Amino acid sequence: MKPSILQCPFTPMFSPGNLREIRNRTSGLADSLQQRQTVSADGRIFVVDEHILEKLVDGRAKRRKRLHGRAKILAFDGLCGIRRSGLDRRVKRFFSIELQELFRRTVPIGIEHGTVGVLVRDGTMFEVTTFRKDVETDGRHAVVAFADRVEDDLARRDFTINAIAWHVLREELLDPFQGVEDLEAGVLRTVGIAADRLAEDYLRVLRAFRFAGRFALKIEQETWSALCESVRDLPSLSAERIREELIKVLSADRKPSRTLTLYAESGALRVLYPELSELRSSAASPDAWSDKLASIDQLPAGRPYLRLAQLLWGVDASAAAMVLTRLRLSNAQIDEVARRADAAEMPSAEADDETFRRWLSATGRIRFAAVARLGLARARARYQAGHDDTCGAVVAAWRRARAVLAAAPALSVAELRFDGRDLIRMGLRPGPDFGRILDDLLDFVLEDPARNRADVLEGRVGAIAEGGDG
Repeated sequence: MKPSILQCPFTPMFSPGNLREIRNRTSGLADSLQQRQTVSADGRIFVVDEHILEKLVDGRAKRRKRLHGRAKILAFDGLCGIRRSGLDRRVKRFFSIELQELFRRTVPIGIEHGTVGVLVRDGTMFEVTTFRKDVETDGRHAVVAFADRVEDDLARRDFTINAIAWHVLREELLDPFQGVEDLEAGVLRTVGIAADRLAEDYLRVLRAFRFAGRFALKIEQETWSALCESVRDLPSLSAERIREELIKVLSADRKPSRTLTLYAESGALRVLYPELSELRSSAASPDAWSDKLASIDQLPAGRPYLRLAQLLWGVDASAAAMVLTRLRLSNAQIDEVARRADAAEMPSAEADDETFRRWLSATGRIRFAAVARLGLARARARYQAGHDDTCGAVVAAWRRARAVLAAAPALSVAELRFDGRDLIRMGLRPGPDFGRILDDLLDFVLEDPARNRADVLEGRVGAIAEGGDG
């Protein structure tokens, strides 16, 4: 029986051309499963024969025996040449029933497409799938069919560096589109004719920018021209897919600026995020865009929404809210990112405590640390660009703010020792005036935290009711 092939993770996660590294990572699939790098770029492990599956499952003899007894009549034999109808029937049965019995923990994430999720001991989920080929595409979705050969599956891939397979038994590399050569040269190129390949799914445009930016690849000229031509079709993609690509850039890339620069240079920024494109083309602040990108690079990977707030910092608050809404973030995410992006710079360390209390009240106690981190990232970016070093001033202001917070002042209406029930007790009728009165009390307390006592605040309300100024 001809064994099937494990889709090699031959994106630049490996050093270009370093086949020894690939052998080391795929020699024992049981160990390899604990490493995310051992799956393909899109997270899939392609169907392999029973010898490899034996390494995936529990090592107990009864499971091995059970496996050997079934694998030969399942899809693995079918992938090697049985009739199309038989292949579809056996593959569907395998993924719907047999595979879920072979593994202790499975998730039926795409049985109709020949895919099931397998959870390993550390909770990581891997997608096990059969070979596939495209039957019909429309730029957003693809109709696929099960395929007999790995070559068919590789031919539907987007870029040559993702169209490489590694045979874990024979330690042979299958590279029909010279992906290794492109990796060694640091080049990103589509499989086949660039325009046709991108038109199959316009998300590939954004994937190209992400791969090129994250791995510092040069985009081949025909591919680049097709990318620039295809950005006009990006609005046909769902907001969720566009958002996920942006979040991947902001969460995984050490330097998202490279990918975001490609967004801008190709025209994708103008099409998807015109609010940011206007900032880039602003004659009043010619360095604003480059400074923004540099400040995003200063923030840690794994904090995509913090980086997103930095991306939107300096953009009009209503425009930033439109971007976040268009990306279909949750209401909580929209609110938090928008507030971080719209927060004012911290006061100077020489400012008095009242100034810091008012800034903290406007910013919010819970987001103070995030906003301070954004400010420090901007200061570091400006310094590295050759401007004055203000990092020390930002750190000093951060320390002052922490000292003010340590005194536990009331920073919001909810923290006042006087509320709406007290107003009712005083004989006032609930209504819009309640909000204005409580806001006035907060302002009164921000001026002097010692005033946050029920008797003092009641006296202040009395003065307001009598038309006095307190």
